Amino acid sequence: MASEVEYESILCVKPDVNVYRIPPRASNRGYRAADWKLDTPDWTGRLRITAKGKVAYIKLEDKVSGELFAQAPINEYPGIAVETVSDSSRYFVLRIQDDNGRSAFIGVGFGDRGDAFDFNVSLQDHFKWVKQENEIKSSQGVDSGPKLDLGFKEGQTITLNIGQGKKRDKPRPQSSGGLGLLPPPPGGKIAPPPSSNHNTVQPSGGAQTGCLLELDSSNSNTVVQSNPSSDLWGDFSSSASSVPPSAQCQEPSSGNWVQF
Repeated sequence: MASEVEYESILCVKPDVNVYRIPPRASNRGYRAADWKLDTPDWTGRLRITAKGKVAYIKLEDKVSGELFAQAPINEYPGIAVETVSDSSRYFVLRIQDDNGRSAFIGVGFGDRGDAFDFNVSLQDHFKWVKQENEIKSSQGVDSGPKLDLGFKEGQTITLNIGQGKKRDKPRPQSSGGLGLLPPPPGGKIAPPPSSNHNTVQPSGGAQTGCLLELDSSNSNTVVQSNPSSDLWGDFSSSASSVPPSAQCQEPSSGNWVQF
C-alpha cells in the first residue's frame, strides 16, 4: 500500500492567480472579497493542484522558476482548508501550512470566472473519487468475512429420483348443469306420468262394468268405482233379462242332445 501513495498526480494548473492578505473574520457571516485590496494584490504567480493518495495540495509557485511560495493541504472539500467568499465566485480563502505546522489564512482570486470554475471542479472530482474508494474498501471488508461452504465434503453423496413421481388422478368431467341424469331402467319403457286427477271413476251400468280395470302399480291412489251392488253378476242377469224374447237363444230340444 505504501508504494501506491508515493506518486503525485497533477489535477489542475492555472498560470495566473492573485494572492491577498486578508483581515481576520469579524463574525460568522463569512469572508467578503470587497474587504480586500483587490486592486493591489500582495503576490502574483501560478497555482497548481496536485494529489498524493487521498490528500490534495494547492501549491502557489513562481511563474518563471517554479519556486514554492506556499501550499495548502486539503483533506476534505468543502471544508475549512478551502472556503468561498459570500460576494463573489472568483475568490477563495485558503489555509496554508509550512513544514513546522504553522498555518495562516490568505485570499486567492482569478481574473477569469472559467479558471475559478476549473479550480472548484478539480477539487470536487478528486474527493468524489476518494469517497468511492472508501465505499469499495468498506464493501470488500464486509465480503472478507467467513463464507458459507456449500460444497460436498469427502465421501458425501446425493441421490436423485427421476421419473418416480406420484401419478396424478385425472379430473372427472362434470356436467354443465351440475346434476347428472339417471339412466332409464333396463328392458322396459318409461311409464307415462299419471294424470292430474288421481281418482279414476269408471262409468257404471251395462256390461262394461268391471270389465277393464287398469291400475297403475306406481300410483296407489287410483280408485276404481263400480256399481254399488255387491254382486257383480247381478248386472249380467239384469242385462240378460232386458233382452227381448226373440233375441234370446232357444234352448235345444232334448232330442238334439240325444242325437249328438
